[in-house]
Amino acid sequence: MINQVTLVGRLTRDPELRYTSEGTAVATFHLAVNRNFKNQAGEIEADFVSCRVWRKLAENVANYCRKGSLIGITGRIQTRRYEDKSGSWVYVTDVVGDDVRFLDKRKEKNVIFTEGRSERKTDIQLETSK
Repeated sequence: MINQVTLVGRLTRDPELRYTSEGTAVATFHLAVNRNFKNQAGEIEADFVSCRVWRKLAENVANYCRKGSLIGITGRIQTRRYEDKSGSWVYVTDVVGDDVRFLDKRKEKNVIFTEGRSERKTDIQLETSK
């Protein structure tokens, strides 16, 4: 089976960084991803996709991305469920990312973060733990 997704979009708000009780970092954020066609009114619509990244990748996203940042994310789709206060099951679908590329045109260009390492297309070095 194949479960792989790649999206490019803009963050709808700043990433939220939290830590599990075991101390593992997790960042959650939403991407606005434009559809590649126009609606009947001639406008391009967007989908709003919930994303989650873990560990050092989560810390990098929280430190370097803000609302409006253009990023690319590659990962997998994961569905989870929980029971709300009324006893109904709520299903949530997220993209769990294992690769994030910062695509904004800034001083530090083409930064690629993957789980546990970073690669750079320029001479500027970022501090990462390996």
